[in-house]
Amino acid sequence: MSRLPQPEQGRSLWQDAWRRLRRNRAALVAMIVLGALVALVIVGPWFAPWSYDYIDFDGDWGAAPSLSGSHWFGTDSLGRDLFARTLQGGRISLLVGFVATLVSLLIGVTWGAVAGYYGGRIDNVMMRIVDILYAMPFMFFVILLMVLFGHHLVLIFVAIGAVNWLDMARIVRGQTLSLRQKEFVAAAVTSGLGSGAIIRHHIVPNLLGVVVVYATLTIPQVILVESFLSFLGLGVQEPATSWGMLVNDGAREMEATPWALIFPAAFLATTLFCFNFIGDGLRDALDPKDR
Repeated sequence: MSRLPQPEQGRSLWQDAWRRLRRNRAALVAMIVLGALVALVIVGPWFAPWSYDYIDFDGDWGAAPSLSGSHWFGTDSLGRDLFARTLQGGRISLLVGFVATLVSLLIGVTWGAVAGYYGGRIDNVMMRIVDILYAMPFMFFVILLMVLFGHHLVLIFVAIGAVNWLDMARIVRGQTLSLRQKEFVAAAVTSGLGSGAIIRHHIVPNLLGVVVVYATLTIPQVILVESFLSFLGLGVQEPATSWGMLVNDGAREMEATPWALIFPAAFLATTLFCFNFIGDGLRDALDPKDR
């Protein structure tokens, strides 16, 4: 007696996306490099021979990198270990990137989903507010917040994230205008679900693909903003540091100690490239129109 053929199991959107992402070598390599870099930044300072704020009075200030010595990346003009400061700066820069992006996504997704779902006057009012905020100079607004409320690290998260959500709000609003016409939303309305429940359980989950891609492209943008603020002296303050602050310090001393600029700039550039390659790979993987 012959056995009946087993029905083929289907794959979910996320399984198909992961399969397509694995075929993207640039994105896959970027994920590996970024994972290794994040692990080094998180774990490395615990095993570094020097603390990021310790001044080596017994060594040469501005010493060149040496694998045989204890200062692998050399020291800065104040005698502090550049390896430990680069890893500590990576912690701050990545933390600002992730937290500020999370703040911007929470505001942008909520604002855009509500405006797109309700439509009408609510949509017009909410999007006109977005247009007004777009007209304000972004960097000036962030600098104004930093000057008024100080240079606390938490404020950097809030300041950058609170003014970086406008693009996400517009993207989510456009996608929501399309989703609210779908049959599953009409079925949810017919079953008696409230507007808030429909937005939470039906609209937002179907926006996750767009949100994930945008998040990977927003993190490097936020890191650059924080780096620019630190470069101007408005970001992280001593004795803490970030990649932008290290680049600023290295740029002032590049003729005497070029390694003080090369190492943090290389870490910053590598991180930005990785996020952009991953964002491009996710965009291609989650867009099955050509499949």
